[in-house]
Amino acid sequence: MNKEKKIEVNWDEAYLGLEEKGFFVIKNIFSKHTCDKIKNLYQVDSYFRNKIVMERYNFGKGEYKYLDYPLPKEVEKARKYLYEKLVNIANVWQVKMRKEELFPEAYPQFLEICHKNGQKRPTPLILKYKKGDFNCLHQDLYGDIYFPFQVVIQLADSINDYEGGELVLTEQRPRMQSKANVISMQKGDAIVFAVNERPVNGKKGSYKVKMRHGVSEVKDGERYTLGIIFHDAS
Repeated sequence: MNKEKKIEVNWDEAYLGLEEKGFFVIKNIFSKHTCDKIKNLYQVDSYFRNKIVMERYNFGKGEYKYLDYPLPKEVEKARKYLYEKLVNIANVWQVKMRKEELFPEAYPQFLEICHKNGQKRPTPLILKYKKGDFNCLHQDLYGDIYFPFQVVIQLADSINDYEGGELVLTEQRPRMQSKANVISMQKGDAIVFAVNERPVNGKKGSYKVKMRHGVSEVKDGERYTLGIIFHDAS
């Protein structure tokens, strides 16, 4: 996905993490150079179709911008590569959750399904948080068609660029209190996690748990991330 080095991902280990926890961290998926390049796009309005100030909608505090088509080549390559690595486990999840629809192996075919269902607006986005900003727990669905995974790539250095701002993942199991995971990542790392629901193996077969994600308060500095959502928006 970037020319500086070959990305080494143990996908068997990734699938196991997704099965057990609903998320998996991939180390160094982007070089620092690629992170800086994508982060700097935030200042160039022509790359984006929309800007959201979260406080206006009670989403939290901070802002983000949705990238427009054509996507930057690094984002486009990452979106296609990750989808085609995740589609097999996505279909395993569909079967476990007793859903009839299976996802095509090729990413362009999945986008075609989105577009035929009126979901034509690109959803990859760059998020910017400064001191005091946060993101409330939420899901990124955008329509009836959605892929069960999404990815967040860390574009800023959690040691030198900002403090706080951890990614928070929660799951709500039936008749149980919510469980939270707090994730810290380094610049260039990615996390794959469940968009909406995930299957959990129980004594009587698989059952569904509801997943949400957010960002804790940034204590200092500026935090930038790239969000890769595979389905488009209506």
